[in-house]
Amino acid sequence: MNVSFADIHAAADFIGPGAIEVPLYQTEIFDICRRSSPFGQRIKQVPATGHPSRFFEETALPNPGTAGFVNPRSIVAPVVSPTRVERSVPLKAIVSQINYNLFDVELGNQQQQFAYLQAKDLVDTVSGLMVTHDVALWNGNDTSLSTPTTTQYMGAIAQIVAGGPTATIGTSASIVDGIKSAVAQMVANNGYQIRPTAIYANPVLLDLIDREMKTEFNVVLNSDQITGGFRVKMLSTQAGDLPLIPDWSLSYTGTPGSGSAVLPAYIVTEDLIEYHWLGDPTPRIFQLGMPGSLTQQYVAVKFGAVVVKGANYAHYQVLVDR
Repeated sequence: MNVSFADIHAAADFIGPGAIEVPLYQTEIFDICRRSSPFGQRIKQVPATGHPSRFFEETALPNPGTAGFVNPRSIVAPVVSPTRVERSVPLKAIVSQINYNLFDVELGNQQQQFAYLQAKDLVDTVSGLMVTHDVALWNGNDTSLSTPTTTQYMGAIAQIVAGGPTATIGTSASIVDGIKSAVAQMVANNGYQIRPTAIYANPVLLDLIDREMKTEFNVVLNSDQITGGFRVKMLSTQAGDLPLIPDWSLSYTGTPGSGSAVLPAYIVTEDLIEYHWLGDPTPRIFQLGMPGSLTQQYVAVKFGAVVVKGANYAHYQVLVDR
């Protein structure tokens, strides 16, 4: 820390006969920083079973097939068994620390101008951790659930892409028709009962969908509320009206309209996307002992990981070229 004395002439806005004007500020700090995304609020929050958190997935029913049809007077039953596989998701940790210098805290208390600042900074630390969490839910850079390669989550995008279902909509093809076709293919799956619940995309892609509906069909999409105070447009599909949820953390490449831009959309079954938490589904705050530097130290920590169940059949990636 660098210590120096300051002349009041350097701090005053004006010094004159009968007047000394010093800087004053509004006591409310302007703050519209982004703090959360709807994706993390809409997926399931479940306690982890351990590290890694494990579950079983049934991939096929014990179906006798055509061998099940036999002569009713000479019944010979085929032997069947269910097909189940073990799955697991390794837990990850997100931490953030903020330090309050004793001198600065006492100075702020004595000035009484920003009395709420210490509490705000602590809340903002938690919010910042949750922003990192929300971005990583989609974009975490780990490449495997069975053999982790990084300390981040394996994001939902990576799990859906690894599962396989992907469609590409060309530059001259209808975006709406392509997405509705992908939903229809999911619903038509004869092995699994799939009912997607939402379509997530960058707001830029959703704006292109809105424009296409208005230009081609002279239709303005209806809207509905998905979380408290948050309304989105709805798209009619074979799975019913699905919300078109804008998510700023879903990035795209290129400049839309150039012919080389690629804008992804994700058709998901939210009931099958889970966040496995350890300790508590929300971040926890720990106050550490005051060290020799006389600083108050607070650490925010969150343990858990996201897993996309049925990634190879219950979810779909659509890449829009524009």
